[in-house]
Amino acid sequence: MKRDRRDLLRDAAITVLAEAGGRGLTHRAVDAAAGAPLGTTKNYFPTRDALLQAVAERCVEHYNDVAGPLPTNREELVAMLRGLVENVAGPGRPRLLAYLELQAEAARKPWLADILDLIAASDFARFAAAQAAAGLPVSEQRAATITLAMQAAIPHLLADGPGTLAASGLDDPDTFVRGLLEAVYPEN
Repeated sequence: MKRDRRDLLRDAAITVLAEAGGRGLTHRAVDAAAGAPLGTTKNYFPTRDALLQAVAERCVEHYNDVAGPLPTNREELVAMLRGLVENVAGPGRPRLLAYLELQAEAARKPWLADILDLIAASDFARFAAAQAAAGLPVSEQRAATITLAMQAAIPHLLADGPGTLAASGLDDPDTFVRGLLEAVYPEN
């Protein structure tokens, strides 16, 4: 039961970070978001750093939960990447907003950067594996280009600025993904 309460509080903290930003992440705000009695969050995570660590670890857990099967061809890779882009504006939005808030905190807290690095570093391996499984002539540089482009798209998708989305092609996820793959792996 204690583990369930911890997870409830960590998920509530993700919601708070997504809705109120880093400044809004307080023990009281997490208590309220979790529907828990005042002081509950502080009992589990006594300091703000402990709360940030718990949220970062929860984001890593959620990240690891979303890995699906590897694509077996280029079209399946397009569908996978398109799904990731669409997820940013959909069900993944709160987690990704919280993740970006944590990254801003990590710029000042190296210990937090170490936790978040598990997600960023995993992306390189996962995207390389997906490209290889799809039958593309993957290289370290090509895998890095796809990974960094996908990661760079996240803040723009979250900000939802129509001019930026249109200029980058992110207003049409399918076209964006196909263009990215064509730039890295021309079909000739």
